[in-house]
Amino acid sequence: MQTKSLILFMPSIEGGGVEKNLITISNYFSKKIKKIKLISAENRLQNFFNKKIKFISPSRKFSKNKNKIIKYLICLFLLFKEYLKNKNIIIFAFQANIYAIIFAKILNIKIITRSNSSPSGWSKNPIKKILFRFFLPMANEIIVNSYDFKKQMDKKFNLETKLILNPFDHKKIKKLKSKRIKNNFFKDKKNLKIINVARLTDQKDHLTLLKAFKIINKKIRSKLLIIGSGKNKEIIENYIIKNNLRYSAKLIPFQINPYKYINAADLFVLTSKFEGLPNVLLEALSLKKFVISTNCPTGPSEILLRGKAGYLFKMEDYKQLAKKILAHYKNQKKNKLMTNYGYLSLSRYDYKKNCEKYLNLILGYLENEY
Repeated sequence: MQTKSLILFMPSIEGGGVEKNLITISNYFSKKIKKIKLISAENRLQNFFNKKIKFISPSRKFSKNKNKIIKYLICLFLLFKEYLKNKNIIIFAFQANIYAIIFAKILNIKIITRSNSSPSGWSKNPIKKILFRFFLPMANEIIVNSYDFKKQMDKKFNLETKLILNPFDHKKIKKLKSKRIKNNFFKDKKNLKIINVARLTDQKDHLTLLKAFKIINKKIRSKLLIIGSGKNKEIIENYIIKNNLRYSAKLIPFQINPYKYINAADLFVLTSKFEGLPNVLLEALSLKKFVISTNCPTGPSEILLRGKAGYLFKMEDYKQLAKKILAHYKNQKKNKLMTNYGYLSLSRYDYKKNCEKYLNLILGYLENEY
């Protein structure tokens, strides 16, 4: 019998928080597990993975905006090809969980899945809800990354999910935060420097941020930097132009090192409609930046200790967000205490401790080979 192999399944790599977790966890696995393969339709972040991890992707390069379902189906075909080479595999799906579960059950393969965002964002569709309720329990394990997320998943789909908090690599961020920024948008120290780092999608709701910024920009000297790529790029750029914000608000594409920009800012703002456990808030707190976030399901309230380590506001309420930003501007010295409180709480997301939880779970399914 061939050695049991771990196959990581992530069809669409876009450069967000899920990808950061995938890189962190799989690189940790590579220290202990002999045979690891990663199946993805894209290999643009391949250099960030340990060389022991074998990348399996189609010979043809896919656009970042290519239909995700096409990527899922192509990656399932690649997964089937790997199965034909070695039937002794374990699948760990970071994405396209239902597709991967159906595939695994047809071929009687053990599968572990990791859910990345609250069902509040994707379970409103009744057909989707039925499909998830039917197929999710077929996975051998379902991992979630926040307490509130676990409560939602277990209740909504009658599951017993496993909670593992995101492993957070503070040392890596510390190394990268001091890199030089060319043409620094935040160079004027008199401005309140606000930053947002997120994919440009409806989920991240950048228009609420821009509407709030339009209000506060009339009252105080301020700059807003948005970092991200995605389908809503044109909508965001048009809003900035139409509302005469070109000199005070700027959009730049996805950055491999966003930490140097966060480090240069005063305030981090997240306007998401739903999350799982947003890594970017951990990153902002680790750089001792004050955080204002929507009280969306799930993660922000948990990270910000229910409002003791940062401000929370109602989703899509740009007027309330504007008031919170102005409140922070007036109370920056006092708010340093809240930020420090949040910084000290980051030990919950310890890199080694949480990576070990992932590893021990996987090794349990790889049985006695390791």
